[in-house]
Amino acid sequence: MRRASEGTLSISTHHAPATSRTRVQQAALAVGAVFLLVGILGFIPGITTDYDTLKFAEHHSEAKLLGIFQVSILHNIVHLLFGIAGVAMAGAASTARTYLIGGGIIYLVLWIYGLIIDHDSAANFVPVNSADNWLHFVLGVGMIALGVLLTRRTTPAAH
Repeated sequence: MRRASEGTLSISTHHAPATSRTRVQQAALAVGAVFLLVGILGFIPGITTDYDTLKFAEHHSEAKLLGIFQVSILHNIVHLLFGIAGVAMAGAASTARTYLIGGGIIYLVLWIYGLIIDHDSAANFVPVNSADNWLHFVLGVGMIALGVLLTRRTTPAAH
């Protein structure tokens, strides 16, 4: 190959770095990955205790993820869907923000729902228990905080 000084263009093999993810995209991807993991773990006997009582969608499902959080097939599917949404929406900062804030609102609504229903009634079709309720609260607040704080704009101080 001839040198550029001899009148030919040199071809660079150096590639520009791929655009890196923003912090909000990284957070949405991480949250989505955790939801996927939790959804999968909910179907694994041993990690989910009383697995033989796992029901599709009713309060009689006594299966508990990590022996703490009441789950059902529907509950696990919801986790998987939230995980898929998080991974898919992490592709752009605006959709990552929407996922975190919107998902956080959904989890706060689920927290309130879990507080007001009778856990031994048909209304508890997800199902949830007290541990789920407080986890939903933490998830809701945490997801909203990530969506807001990781996308807020800072302005330089005026001099």
